[in-house]
Amino acid sequence: MRSGWAAVLDVLCVLVFIAIGRATHEEGASLVGYAGTVWPFLVALGAGWAAGRVWRRPESLLRSGVVVWVTTLAGGMALRVLSGDTAATAFIVVAAGFLGLTMLGWRGLAQVPPVRRSLSRQA
Repeated sequence: MRSGWAAVLDVLCVLVFIAIGRATHEEGASLVGYAGTVWPFLVALGAGWAAGRVWRRPESLLRSGVVVWVTTLAGGMALRVLSGDTAATAFIVVAAGFLGLTMLGWRGLAQVPPVRRSLSRQA
């Protein structure tokens, strides 16, 4: 799989997580509000990609997926708190579950033999 597509999938995981969360809490659809909520997680996602050198094997469940997931979660929460927002325990648990399921999930699916062959042809 090309790293560009993997990056798009990871970014989509974060964008969908924030969109669902904001909709669930009726925080409105303002672009400024959405950007204010999503930026810590996107910055942390970028840091995870850099720290794990994810572009080398983006579909790797353990080598890339776990690094990206943990860095996005922990870094995103830390940046939220440092910027004056909150990180309630329930929010951390939901974020860990959703981001883990999606970020590790697509990588797990990429390991399924027919999918893996298809992805290899694309690379």
